[in-house]
Amino acid sequence: MVFESIIDPIFAPLLKMPILWAIILISLIIAVIITFVYKWMTDQHLMKTLKDEMKNFRDEMKQFKEEPKKVMEIQKRAMQTNMKYMMHSMKPTLVTFIPIIIIFGWLNTHLAYIPIMPGQEFSTTAMFEEGVTGMITLTEITPKGVELLINNTQEIVDGKAVWRLKGDAGEYLLEYEFNEKPYSQEVLITEEREYKEPIKKIKENGLNTIQINHEKAKPFAGTGIPWVQNWGWLGAYILFSIIFSMSLRKLLKLH
Repeated sequence: MVFESIIDPIFAPLLKMPILWAIILISLIIAVIITFVYKWMTDQHLMKTLKDEMKNFRDEMKQFKEEPKKVMEIQKRAMQTNMKYMMHSMKPTLVTFIPIIIIFGWLNTHLAYIPIMPGQEFSTTAMFEEGVTGMITLTEITPKGVELLINNTQEIVDGKAVWRLKGDAGEYLLEYEFNEKPYSQEVLITEEREYKEPIKKIKENGLNTIQINHEKAKPFAGTGIPWVQNWGWLGAYILFSIIFSMSLRKLLKLH
Protein backbone atom coordinates (compact mmCIF):
# COMPACT_ATOMS: atom_id res chain seq x y z
CA MET A 1 0.00 0.00 0.00
CA VAL A 2 1.24 3.49 -0.92
CA PHE A 3 2.25 5.61 2.14
CA GLU A 4 2.23 2.48 4.35
CA SER A 5 5.80 3.23 5.44
CA ILE A 6 4.57 6.59 6.80
CA ILE A 7 1.38 5.33 8.45
CA ASP A 8 2.79 2.10 9.96
CA PRO A 9 5.04 3.75 12.58
CA ILE A 10 2.07 5.82 13.79
CA PHE A 11 -0.72 3.23 13.88
CA ALA A 12 0.99 -0.20 13.77
CA PRO A 13 1.60 -0.31 17.57
CA LEU A 14 -2.19 -0.01 18.06
CA LEU A 15 -2.67 -3.31 16.22
CA LYS A 16 -1.39 -5.15 19.27
CA MET A 17 -4.53 -4.00 21.11
CA PRO A 18 -8.04 -5.49 20.82
CA ILE A 19 -9.70 -4.16 17.65
CA LEU A 20 -12.27 -2.07 19.53
CA TRP A 21 -9.62 -0.20 21.54
CA ALA A 22 -7.48 0.30 18.43
CA ILE A 23 -10.43 1.90 16.62
CA ILE A 24 -11.28 4.09 19.62
CA LEU A 25 -7.71 5.46 19.78
CA ILE A 26 -7.42 5.90 16.00
CA SER A 27 -10.77 7.72 15.95
CA LEU A 28 -9.56 10.01 18.73
CA ILE A 29 -6.25 10.78 16.98
CA ILE A 30 -7.98 11.59 13.68
CA ALA A 31 -10.67 13.67 15.42
CA VAL A 32 -7.99 15.73 17.23
CA ILE A 33 -6.11 16.35 13.97
CA ILE A 34 -9.25 17.34 12.02
CA THR A 35 -10.53 19.56 14.84
CA PHE A 36 -7.28 21.52 15.19
CA VAL A 37 -6.88 21.88 11.42
CA TYR A 38 -10.44 23.27 11.37
CA LYS A 39 -9.62 25.67 14.23
CA TRP A 40 -6.42 26.95 12.58
CA MET A 41 -7.87 27.32 9.09
CA THR A 42 -11.17 29.04 9.89
CA ASP A 43 -11.96 32.53 11.09
CA GLN A 44 -13.98 31.64 14.18
CA HIS A 45 -15.28 35.18 14.62
CA LEU A 46 -16.66 35.10 11.06
CA MET A 47 -18.10 31.59 11.57
CA LYS A 48 -19.91 32.72 14.73
CA THR A 49 -21.27 35.78 12.95
CA LEU A 50 -22.58 33.66 10.06
CA LYS A 51 -24.18 31.12 12.43
CA ASP A 52 -25.87 33.93 14.35
CA GLU A 53 -27.17 35.38 11.09
CA MET A 54 -28.63 32.01 10.09
CA LYS A 55 -30.32 31.69 13.47
CA ASN A 56 -31.80 35.18 13.06
CA PHE A 57 -33.09 34.27 9.60
CA ARG A 58 -34.83 31.19 11.03
CA ASP A 59 -36.46 33.35 13.72
CA GLU A 60 -37.58 35.85 11.09
CA MET A 61 -39.13 33.12 8.93
CA LYS A 62 -41.15 31.93 11.92
CA GLN A 63 -42.23 35.51 12.59
CA PHE A 64 -43.40 36.06 8.98
CA LYS A 65 -44.70 32.55 8.28
CA GLU A 66 -48.07 34.00 7.20
CA GLU A 67 -46.36 36.13 4.52
CA PRO A 68 -44.95 33.80 1.79
CA LYS A 69 -43.28 36.65 -0.15
CA LYS A 70 -41.41 37.82 2.92
CA VAL A 71 -40.41 34.27 3.82
CA MET A 72 -38.99 33.66 0.32
CA GLU A 73 -36.95 36.85 0.55
CA ILE A 74 -35.55 35.79 3.94
CA GLN A 75 -34.82 32.29 2.61
CA LYS A 76 -32.80 33.77 -0.24
CA ARG A 77 -30.66 35.79 2.18
CA ALA A 78 -30.33 32.76 4.46
CA MET A 79 -29.08 30.61 1.56
CA GLN A 80 -26.43 33.19 0.69
CA THR A 81 -25.21 33.26 4.29
CA ASN A 82 -25.26 29.46 4.49
CA MET A 83 -23.19 29.25 1.30
CA LYS A 84 -20.57 31.60 2.80
CA TYR A 85 -20.44 29.42 5.91
CA MET A 86 -20.05 26.22 3.87
CA MET A 87 -17.34 27.68 1.62
CA HIS A 88 -15.35 28.84 4.63
CA SER A 89 -15.64 25.50 6.40
CA MET A 90 -14.74 23.62 3.19
CA LYS A 91 -11.06 24.68 3.27
CA PRO A 92 -9.99 22.46 6.20
CA THR A 93 -12.11 19.60 4.79
CA LEU A 94 -10.18 19.71 1.52
CA VAL A 95 -6.84 19.78 3.36
CA THR A 96 -7.66 16.71 5.48
CA PHE A 97 -9.56 14.73 2.81
CA ILE A 98 -6.63 12.95 1.11
CA PRO A 99 -4.78 11.99 4.34
CA ILE A 100 -8.04 10.60 5.78
CA ILE A 101 -8.67 8.51 2.64
CA ILE A 102 -5.12 7.10 2.90
CA ILE A 103 -5.68 6.23 6.57
CA PHE A 104 -9.02 4.59 5.70
CA GLY A 105 -7.21 2.39 3.16
CA TRP A 106 -4.73 1.35 5.84
CA LEU A 107 -7.53 0.59 8.32
CA ASN A 108 -9.34 -1.52 5.72
CA THR A 109 -6.14 -3.51 5.17
CA HIS A 110 -5.68 -4.26 8.87
CA LEU A 111 -9.05 -4.11 10.65
CA ALA A 112 -11.77 -5.31 8.25
CA TYR A 113 -11.09 -9.05 8.58
CA ILE A 114 -9.62 -11.62 10.97
CA PRO A 115 -6.24 -12.84 9.63
CA ILE A 116 -5.68 -16.49 8.75
CA MET A 117 -3.37 -18.03 11.37
CA PRO A 118 -0.70 -20.70 10.69
CA GLY A 119 -2.27 -24.16 10.88
CA GLN A 120 -5.82 -22.76 10.76
CA GLU A 121 -8.22 -24.30 8.26
CA PHE A 122 -9.61 -21.78 5.76
CA SER A 123 -11.43 -21.87 2.43
CA THR A 124 -11.37 -20.23 -0.97
CA THR A 125 -14.46 -19.82 -3.14
CA ALA A 126 -14.97 -19.20 -6.85
CA MET A 127 -18.29 -17.42 -7.47
CA PHE A 128 -20.04 -17.69 -10.84
CA GLU A 129 -22.88 -16.10 -12.75
CA GLU A 130 -26.28 -17.75 -12.42
CA GLY A 131 -26.64 -20.85 -14.57
CA VAL A 132 -22.91 -21.54 -15.00
CA THR A 133 -22.05 -25.24 -14.59
CA GLY A 134 -18.97 -27.41 -14.99
CA MET A 135 -15.73 -28.03 -13.13
CA ILE A 136 -12.99 -25.70 -11.91
CA THR A 137 -9.53 -26.76 -10.75
CA LEU A 138 -7.15 -25.33 -8.18
CA THR A 139 -4.08 -26.20 -10.22
CA GLU A 140 -1.17 -24.97 -8.10
CA ILE A 141 -0.20 -23.27 -4.84
CA THR A 142 3.16 -21.48 -4.72
CA PRO A 143 5.40 -21.61 -2.82
CA LYS A 144 4.97 -24.95 -1.03
CA GLY A 145 3.52 -24.72 2.47
CA VAL A 146 -0.26 -24.91 2.01
CA GLU A 147 -2.09 -28.24 2.14
CA LEU A 148 -5.26 -28.76 0.08
CA LEU A 149 -7.73 -30.71 2.24
CA ILE A 150 -10.13 -31.80 -0.53
CA ASN A 151 -9.96 -32.69 -4.23
CA ASN A 152 -8.36 -29.94 -6.31
CA THR A 153 -11.10 -30.19 -8.96
CA GLN A 154 -14.53 -29.08 -7.76
CA GLU A 155 -17.95 -29.03 -9.39
CA ILE A 156 -19.78 -25.70 -9.61
CA VAL A 157 -22.88 -26.07 -7.44
CA ASP A 158 -25.39 -23.25 -6.90
CA GLY A 159 -23.02 -20.80 -8.57
CA LYS A 160 -19.90 -21.58 -6.54
CA ALA A 161 -17.02 -23.97 -5.95
CA VAL A 162 -15.24 -24.20 -2.58
CA TRP A 163 -11.88 -25.61 -1.46
CA ARG A 164 -10.62 -26.14 2.12
CA LEU A 165 -6.96 -25.57 2.94
CA LYS A 166 -4.50 -24.94 5.76
CA GLY A 167 -0.84 -23.96 5.80
CA ASP A 168 2.25 -22.47 7.34
CA ALA A 169 2.91 -18.74 7.75
CA GLY A 170 3.73 -17.01 4.48
CA GLU A 171 2.42 -15.38 1.31
CA TYR A 172 0.98 -17.74 -1.30
CA LEU A 173 -0.40 -17.59 -4.80
CA LEU A 174 -3.36 -19.87 -5.55
CA GLU A 175 -3.76 -20.67 -9.25
CA TYR A 176 -7.05 -21.85 -10.73
CA GLU A 177 -8.17 -23.04 -14.16
CA PHE A 178 -11.68 -22.72 -15.59
CA ASN A 179 -12.60 -23.40 -19.23
CA GLU A 180 -8.87 -23.63 -20.04
CA LYS A 181 -8.22 -20.12 -18.72
CA PRO A 182 -5.90 -19.43 -15.74
CA TYR A 183 -6.83 -17.23 -12.77
CA SER A 184 -5.06 -16.48 -9.48
CA GLN A 185 -5.62 -15.14 -5.98
CA GLU A 186 -3.20 -14.23 -3.20
CA VAL A 187 -3.49 -15.39 0.39
CA LEU A 188 -1.49 -14.37 3.46
CA ILE A 189 -1.14 -16.67 6.47
CA THR A 190 0.23 -14.79 9.47
CA GLU A 191 0.02 -14.22 13.20
CA GLU A 192 0.04 -10.46 12.54
CA ARG A 193 -3.14 -8.43 12.00
CA GLU A 194 -2.77 -8.33 8.24
CA TYR A 195 -4.19 -9.98 5.11
CA LYS A 196 -4.30 -9.68 1.35
CA GLU A 197 -7.38 -8.22 -0.33
CA PRO A 198 -9.75 -11.19 0.10
CA ILE A 199 -12.03 -10.66 -2.93
CA LYS A 200 -10.68 -10.53 -6.47
CA LYS A 201 -13.16 -9.47 -9.16
CA ILE A 202 -12.87 -11.43 -12.41
CA LYS A 203 -16.11 -10.81 -14.40
CA GLU A 204 -14.95 -13.06 -17.24
CA ASN A 205 -15.94 -16.40 -18.72
CA GLY A 206 -18.90 -16.62 -16.31
CA LEU A 207 -16.57 -16.34 -13.32
CA ASN A 208 -17.45 -13.35 -11.08
CA THR A 209 -15.00 -13.46 -8.18
CA ILE A 210 -12.37 -15.55 -6.45
CA GLN A 211 -12.21 -14.97 -2.72
CA ILE A 212 -10.38 -16.06 0.39
CA ASN A 213 -13.03 -16.56 3.04
CA HIS A 214 -11.81 -14.45 5.94
CA GLU A 215 -14.06 -13.97 8.93
CA LYS A 216 -15.14 -10.32 9.17
CA ALA A 217 -13.82 -8.43 12.18
CA LYS A 218 -16.58 -7.26 14.53
CA PRO A 219 -15.18 -4.77 17.07
CA PHE A 220 -18.30 -4.80 19.26
CA ALA A 221 -18.63 -8.60 19.43
CA GLY A 222 -18.84 -9.70 23.04
CA THR A 223 -19.75 -6.25 24.36
CA GLY A 224 -23.36 -7.22 25.01
CA ILE A 225 -24.73 -4.30 22.96
CA PRO A 226 -27.14 -5.99 20.50
CA TRP A 227 -27.55 -3.24 17.89
CA VAL A 228 -23.81 -2.93 17.18
CA GLN A 229 -22.79 -6.61 17.39
CA ASN A 230 -22.39 -7.00 13.62
CA TRP A 231 -20.77 -3.63 12.92
CA GLY A 232 -17.39 -3.63 11.18
CA TRP A 233 -14.47 -1.24 11.65
CA LEU A 234 -16.10 1.54 9.58
CA GLY A 235 -19.29 1.66 11.64
CA ALA A 236 -17.28 1.71 14.86
CA TYR A 237 -14.99 4.45 13.50
CA ILE A 238 -17.94 6.65 12.43
CA LEU A 239 -19.60 6.26 15.84
CA PHE A 240 -16.50 7.21 17.83
CA SER A 241 -15.38 9.94 15.43
CA ILE A 242 -18.78 11.68 15.82
CA ILE A 243 -18.54 11.42 19.62
CA PHE A 244 -14.96 12.74 19.74
CA SER A 245 -15.48 15.46 17.11
CA MET A 246 -18.59 16.86 18.80
CA SER A 247 -16.91 16.75 22.23
CA LEU A 248 -13.75 18.49 21.00
CA ARG A 249 -15.71 21.21 19.16
CA LYS A 250 -17.76 21.86 22.25
CA LEU A 251 -14.66 21.92 24.45
CA LEU A 252 -12.85 24.34 22.12
CA LYS A 253 -16.05 26.34 21.47
CA LEU A 254 -15.74 26.03 17.71
CA HIS A 255 -18.43 27.27 15.33
